[in-house]
Amino acid sequence: MTEPTEMQAVVCHAWGTPDTLTVETQPLPQPGKGEVRLRVRAAGVNFPDTLIIQGKYQFKPPLPFTPGSEVAGEVEALGEGVERVQVGDRVIAFLNVGGYATHAVAQAAQLIPMPPELSFEQAAAFVLASGTSYHALVDRAQLQAGETLLVLGASGGVGLAAIQIGKALGARVIAAASRDDKLEICRQNGADETINYASEDLRERVKTLTDGKGPNVIYDPVGGDYAEPAFRSIAWGGRYLVVGFAAGDIPRLPLNLPLLKGASLVGVFWGEFARRDPRGNARNLGTMLEWMKEGRMTLHVSGRYSLEQAGQALRDMEERNVTGKVVIVP
Repeated sequence: MTEPTEMQAVVCHAWGTPDTLTVETQPLPQPGKGEVRLRVRAAGVNFPDTLIIQGKYQFKPPLPFTPGSEVAGEVEALGEGVERVQVGDRVIAFLNVGGYATHAVAQAAQLIPMPPELSFEQAAAFVLASGTSYHALVDRAQLQAGETLLVLGASGGVGLAAIQIGKALGARVIAAASRDDKLEICRQNGADETINYASEDLRERVKTLTDGKGPNVIYDPVGGDYAEPAFRSIAWGGRYLVVGFAAGDIPRLPLNLPLLKGASLVGVFWGEFARRDPRGNARNLGTMLEWMKEGRMTLHVSGRYSLEQAGQALRDMEERNVTGKVVIVP
């Protein structure tokens, strides 16, 4: 049988909206030294993807490029010097770009063997959201059993992961989101209490749910208008995790607030952590995979899109019509 020489890929030619993305036929890439070529079976869709195509993310790839940073698939070809994987291996890969395609090239040293318990779609939804949330709650906040965790934007991919990780660590979890249907999904994923911050006063509801003590840890991937009222509700000695700014606005906090609460503002940059401490990141991911085997953690994949629907997937992400994770299936 003749080997394929072409692939299909979503391409961003200029900074812009999801509507400007195109699907094109390209030459099949050949892996270089230390690289492998993957047959992509599923690619995770993440909020940073919506920023990268607009040129608004801290990482700006040269144009044109194919978005998508996390994939699951099979090793199809080996570059020079690759010995740790074989053709046919099922793996998870985290890339800078290139995931929204039928094929992708990845560094062999950074591949994660795909657990047999996971489907390709689950595997593609695992690394970024779960890795971010575990790094945030364990490495950065040192969340302890018996503490209270408040998760903002709780129905998204990182939010649901934070709920499940918080529960696995023995915390009491309060989930905050903008719609009742999203909060129901949070409860299904383990949240003990919920807050609809579109219809309820966030500070007052937090005060009621914590008997005036406030949450010990606040997980914030949203930013925007809810950051300051959330921080004002934090417990003495609390840790406020700055994860991202899905609301679009980067909030500014009066610096007397951390002083008055003896509280900490803690930055979370999982991608840089994974680059600087790959062993620590692998250890974190391994812990969560064990939790999945034990039934203490699951992966919530709520939507599947084709390559031609990649723009719609990113629009749904921008407009917050997504719960948990969604994936592109080439």
